[in-house]
Amino acid sequence: MHCPFCKNPDSRVIDSRTADDGTAIRRRRSCTECGRRFTTQESVILMVGKRSGVTEPFARDKIIRGVRRACQGRPVGEDKLAILAQRVEDTIRARGCAEIASHEVGLAILGPLRELDEVAYLRFASVYRGFESLADFEREISLLRAAHVDARQSQTIEAAGSASAKGTIDGVEGTARDQVRNTQHTVREAPAETAGQTAARPVRNSQDTARQVPTETVGQTAARPDLVDVAARVR
Repeated sequence: MHCPFCKNPDSRVIDSRTADDGTAIRRRRSCTECGRRFTTQESVILMVGKRSGVTEPFARDKIIRGVRRACQGRPVGEDKLAILAQRVEDTIRARGCAEIASHEVGLAILGPLRELDEVAYLRFASVYRGFESLADFEREISLLRAAHVDARQSQTIEAAGSASAKGTIDGVEGTARDQVRNTQHTVREAPAETAGQTAARPVRNSQDTARQVPTETVGQTAARPDLVDVAARVR
């Protein structure tokens, strides 16, 4: 790497860091001749083949320039354009090809651009796909409307599922709360015995039993002949 200041062909690397989500390496270099420092960036070259047969390196800036023209007059900032170009490049590089046709690059742009701005998408698609009549625009607009209907239906189904799940959870929680309340109410109604009352219960029962047993008098005992015979024998 030649020094951009003195054109010396020799330099040494001071620091290296990854950039662009790991797709490039940024190196800080120092010239061995003049001592001045500069930064270089290394990345894998992705070639784009045009219809004419010419190949050229993939350039994210070209995507931004093309989409910027389609977004003219639309509320689309430079940050969003940069994000779109990054998504397109990630999609292309994920295919693992060293060379890709320019037609494939255009197809990779259409999806993110439709999500970004539909008017800009129609402008770009009309040029890229070569619209020649109003029927072409009407067909594309119909596809956009159908996509909106499908998105609304999906949101309605998701909302209904969430509401049903929430209702089921609320019902289960309500049943559990009712069971707890019933249990607490039953416990409050049941009379509580003190330790003194519990200890006094068997004594009271014994006293009741003693009262129920008839007590024999001396006269009644003497009137029984079997007891008189036993007494006579003892004497």
